Amino acid sequence: PLRPLFPPPSVNMGRRPARCYRYCKNKPFIKSRYCRGVPESKIRIYDNAAKREPVESFPYVCHLVSDEREQLSSEALEAARVAANKTMTKLSSKDAFHLRIRVHPFHVNRINKMLSCAGADRLQTGMRHAYGKPQGVVARVKIGQVLMSIRTKDTHRAAAIESLRRAKFKFPGRQKIIESKKWGFTKYTRARYLELQEAGRLLPDGATVQYDNHHGPLGF
Repeated sequence: PLRPLFPPPSVNMGRRPARCYRYCKNKPFIKSRYCRGVPESKIRIYDNAAKREPVESFPYVCHLVSDEREQLSSEALEAARVAANKTMTKLSSKDAFHLRIRVHPFHVNRINKMLSCAGADRLQTGMRHAYGKPQGVVARVKIGQVLMSIRTKDTHRAAAIESLRRAKFKFPGRQKIIESKKWGFTKYTRARYLELQEAGRLLPDGATVQYDNHHGPLGF
């Protein structure tokens, strides 16, 4: 059969490259009753692997830290989560670590769709009414902001660093891998943690601890 001379306009375009949405240019623009029809975020799981493991099981922690002020798409965050989770599972085991994504994509990107086909010049308006439709969501990050954290045993230190190194390839811009002096996801250094634990001042609270100062509702 003969092909039509002018094919129907195709609106299903591929995603724009990250360079189009990388910079924090406008004000934060979130999903609301005014901004409707926002596509769902690609990343839905923020805690991976042994997330229920008690705080004393995983003393070692390292972080992936942003070195730029930029926007990271939910697609990039999901790709980085999968890469880090897969690498860490392969190099240690699926119960030997807890991976946490520390940023959430709330900012909505817009796209002013253009038709790119024969006869499109009669249909589209160029820069007239150029306010776009919601296209996806991104996380706005600052310099020094933690993107991902892995807590694990000291024996899996090399695996954790390699996992974050591979996750870096999924993001635009520059990131740094930083080893923390803290005990797991708590706010106490290792020495201070052991000191408080010895004194019986720490109450386990999932992946972190609460400090019992022996007065108030926690004290007896």
